[in-house]
Amino acid sequence: MAHDTPQAAGPSKLVIRNIGLLLSGAMERPILDADTIVAENGRITGIGRAGDLNTEGATTIVDANGTTVAPGLIDSHVHPVAGDWTPRQNQIGWIESYMNGGVTSMISAGEVHLPGRPKDIVGLKAMAIAAQRSFANFKPGGVKVSAGAPVLETGMTEFDFAELAQAGVILLGEVGLGSVNTGSEARQMVAWARKYGIRSTIHTGGPSTPGSSYIDKDVVLEADADVIGHINGGHTALPLDQIRCLCESCNRGIEIVHNGNELAGLTALRFAKELNQLERVILGTDSPAGSGVQPTGMLRLIALLSSVGGTPAELAFCFATGNTARLYALDCGLIAVGKSADFVLLDAAQHSSGKGLLDSVQKGDLPGIGMVIIDGIVRCGRSRNTPPPTHLPELL
Repeated sequence: MAHDTPQAAGPSKLVIRNIGLLLSGAMERPILDADTIVAENGRITGIGRAGDLNTEGATTIVDANGTTVAPGLIDSHVHPVAGDWTPRQNQIGWIESYMNGGVTSMISAGEVHLPGRPKDIVGLKAMAIAAQRSFANFKPGGVKVSAGAPVLETGMTEFDFAELAQAGVILLGEVGLGSVNTGSEARQMVAWARKYGIRSTIHTGGPSTPGSSYIDKDVVLEADADVIGHINGGHTALPLDQIRCLCESCNRGIEIVHNGNELAGLTALRFAKELNQLERVILGTDSPAGSGVQPTGMLRLIALLSSVGGTPAELAFCFATGNTARLYALDCGLIAVGKSADFVLLDAAQHSSGKGLLDSVQKGDLPGIGMVIIDGIVRCGRSRNTPPPTHLPELL
């Protein structure tokens, strides 16, 4: 396992030019009229036409060669453990492999797969703080992992949440993975977490790991967590009428995951459309899991929701970028001045029947990734995990 991630040495200036299509990640304006991006010291400083921007003094120049530039994908639901290793599949390098699938940021839904995971309150707090510190210092393949998401256990008090927040913990693990599995108990702890700036998600559907619980719509609504975690099940989904009720009865995030029930996911998307609330939809893989790891899981989910779900591809990309960034208050996920310089350069795969990237995704094809950039640093060229793109960007 690699222990060091390349970092920019001194001031840096990135210029991406000759962009064919620029996806913003923002639902209100998903496509930008621009062909050039400038980023300095890992932050976007200019977006527009090449002749209107200051591109002098670049330390890195990327010729997009007419390909699409999108914000780096944010996987809203992962279960990391220790560095780039997962005991669930005994696999090393899974996070770096996801980077080759366009993922530049991840959000932990709980480090539940640690062998011998402590369930006492002192131990679970210590584990959460250690995970938060570890992933703040270690970014496999450059991927930024928001980790340290404690699994709630009965007996926790407001003091515990205040202490976690003071230590830098900003997430809760899925409510329902531990002994807290009733709506009333969960609601109190979610409220304490919210008071101290900690965002929460709740498990939905059937049990996924030993010790987890079946969580139905009544528990979800009473708990009032910030995100309805894997609304399409992890892996077993709630009945569709309960999914409709969840979409209609609250305004919390609607998370659709790769490792869930596809019919339920497509149905949740349809309900969000009917409510005119697509800004609530976010995407994750819910991995590593018993079904494995999915380096291209986010791209496959985007293609599914666009093709079978009838959603314009440029909006489906927003589900995996800007929507998640807004819900979790991240400084990435959008191509806008001041945001992190996290980009994926991609194109229709060779021999796709689609005419260009968006059409190919709407036809259900996986796009080809030509380059991934995180914090203004090129992390990979042509992806080893996607089909070859029709055109390739070039690092000059």
